[in-house]
Amino acid sequence: MKKKILAVLMCAAMTATVFVGCGNSTQEAAAPAEEAAPAEEAAPAEEAAPAEETASTQTAGGGYTFEIIVKSYQSSYWQAAVTGVNQAAADLGVTANCTGPNAESDIADQVNMLNSAINNEPDGIGLAACDQDACLDALQTAMDKGIPVVCFDSGIPKAPAGSVLSTIATDNYGAGATAADNLYPALKDTIANATAPVRIGEVNQEATSESITSRGLGFIDRFSELAAADGKTVAVIGNEYYVNNCKDAGDEASADIIIEVAVPAQTTVELCATEASVILNKADTIGVFGSNQVAAEGILTANGNLSVLGTDAAAGDILAAGFDAGSVIKGAIKDGTMFGAVTQSPLAMGIKTVETLTAIANGETVADIPTEGYWYDSTNMEDASIAPNLYD
Repeated sequence: MKKKILAVLMCAAMTATVFVGCGNSTQEAAAPAEEAAPAEEAAPAEEAAPAEETASTQTAGGGYTFEIIVKSYQSSYWQAAVTGVNQAAADLGVTANCTGPNAESDIADQVNMLNSAINNEPDGIGLAACDQDACLDALQTAMDKGIPVVCFDSGIPKAPAGSVLSTIATDNYGAGATAADNLYPALKDTIANATAPVRIGEVNQEATSESITSRGLGFIDRFSELAAADGKTVAVIGNEYYVNNCKDAGDEASADIIIEVAVPAQTTVELCATEASVILNKADTIGVFGSNQVAAEGILTANGNLSVLGTDAAAGDILAAGFDAGSVIKGAIKDGTMFGAVTQSPLAMGIKTVETLTAIANGETVADIPTEGYWYDSTNMEDASIAPNLYD
């Protein structure tokens, strides 16, 4: 790694790389145009071009090798992220080795993969952690060995200071709130006219990663705020993590709205469907939120037997809000089964991860890069600002 950094410093007299806040890498000539002219006169144009390309490649990528560890290859979300990683690696002339466990609940497997990546002594590691606490020892080891780590999709709040140089992730708490901001108005009249408590379900595939827990809590807290503004009280029941970490769990005995949070034993669509079926079968359920692709597809799978979802709350439909994209969720929104969903941009996260690791290897200073979550439904999913984020 030291030889590569030295090579980059030698090239600095020729070119300089500027790392833009959104994660894109660009090159600017270090010398003014009038100083470059004599060099062009000294060599034929056909010889100057290859030299310029070589310097650009060394500054941009330097032939670095990065280890990228995703949460799993279970869903098309992570396939889209890997596509972004490979695209950026090809553009920058670096090598990116991608791996990940079979399922996001395979936490020990991912930790083993992270330790193996550290033993390979790469120029940097990109990590989407399944569990925000399980990787702490490995991160300390990486830092001790001088290997920079960039987290993407999920942050690691308790990471050893200095071990994670950048986190590239959706504002997950805000994205969960976005789902509530769009689902609550559609249910507002039903809530106002109810003569007995009503139920909102929430299916989270787990209670360990920062991304899922933040989305789940963001939805709960925002839905509760909106209800309180209309004079309604909310109680949160179900999974202990969410009950204990939301802003106000309320009192079930006196609540107007009950938010019931379910978490399956493992992160599979089938087990999420089992949890969703229990909630959808309850007569007082009027809405449900699935906080990622697996959970949202689980809700849709459960509905295959129940046929209770739709977009007309006044007619008694249960309104479902999802998260992420994929052909199943997109199809359900198009045909009116699912009310809408919040999307991220996993492709962009993969690209930015490699760009950020490259910038670090080039000796540049980097920072966290927040990405947004966007609400989409049947009315806007073809819009130019939304459609590129809706992977299949």
